[in-house]
Amino acid sequence: MRALLLTLALTACAAPPLSGAAGPMGTPEGKSQTHYIPMAQDDGTQALLLARVCMPDTPGPSRVVVIAHGSPSDASKRPLMQLTPCDNEAVRWFTTRGNLVVLALRRGYGGTGGPYLEVASPCTAEIYARAARESARDVAATVAYALKLPNARSDGAVVVGQSAGGWAALGVDSLPLPDVVALISMAGGRGGHVGNRPDNNCRPDNLAAAAGELGRTAATPMLWIYTANDSFFAPGIASSVHQAFTASGGKADLHQLPAFGKDGHSLFFARGGSAAWGPLVEAYLKARGAT
Repeated sequence: MRALLLTLALTACAAPPLSGAAGPMGTPEGKSQTHYIPMAQDDGTQALLLARVCMPDTPGPSRVVVIAHGSPSDASKRPLMQLTPCDNEAVRWFTTRGNLVVLALRRGYGGTGGPYLEVASPCTAEIYARAARESARDVAATVAYALKLPNARSDGAVVVGQSAGGWAALGVDSLPLPDVVALISMAGGRGGHVGNRPDNNCRPDNLAAAAGELGRTAATPMLWIYTANDSFFAPGIASSVHQAFTASGGKADLHQLPAFGKDGHSLFFARGGSAAWGPLVEAYLKARGAT
């Protein structure tokens, strides 16, 4: 979604490896290194997800935190998307606390390329739920890869998603994945900014119905954070999605924070945003034994 584009690195997007090999590429730049994450596709081929690994400030073994990105409302911007840098405030919040952070571009985005399979249109409940589960496949592959990195703790990863990435976190919860011990959705959802217009959503009733479908098989208690001035998912939409998810069996603690900046949808990655969401995340991770 559009707010995500404000948080992405301005460096050139790396090209896929000519060898088709997964793993780290080149030499680390400080505490940042490019990786290609392997992912098995339905047709038997292997996709390579362009990723960035951000090392913690303290020596390992370190808890793995996978951060899942959103999706621009303008489809023409998907191929231009780049990885969030390791010095972004949200990433630094985790690495300064001893976490190893992995960010990967899912299929159909930026340097990962390939087919875009997270299609959320037409805006039916079935399509919304399918988009969440398709995104979750890429996140699951990232988790599996990250847990095998040197100095990574093997006792469970944390998944944090923003916007469409937050919706992917619901998909991960519906799988479920035993290697994921905590799931955080920051302004999660799909179908916002229809026609690139703020506060214009495509069938939020169906988004809620899809959340109910995902909640039926959800296993891990989640943390959801939204703001009062989110132009993609207003408080009423967030509440209805949460109500449907929990009514069908999902567990999620919903926090509706005050307005942030010009558009609270950018809270997670924005400068100064961690002062608002940090205490909630810290308390949740402590309760989940994921610090």
